[in-house]
Amino acid sequence: MALSKFLVASLLISLILVHDHAVDAVEGEAKEQGSVVQKIDCNGACGARCRLARRQNLCKRACGTCCRRCNCVPPGTAGNQKVCPCYYNMTTHGGRRKCP
Repeated sequence: MALSKFLVASLLISLILVHDHAVDAVEGEAKEQGSVVQKIDCNGACGARCRLARRQNLCKRACGTCCRRCNCVPPGTAGNQKVCPCYYNMTTHGGRRKCP
């Protein structure tokens, strides 16, 4: 039993290290190409996107999740989702569009 716990822990640690290395490689590649990946202000962008929503807290929460994952928020208060393909394609478990 202790051996199996050790193997699981070792596997998890190796997966974390591989993931961290992959993230570092992507960031390093971006720096080599001279581009700097900047995070957008999700709170400000989602505040602007959701300012006319009837349920602003729900809109901002969903938009914030989408923004953090995609680093993009479409312009305007509605529509224009195809400007951000990641944002546009994100769905809920029920198959509906997640991002407002």
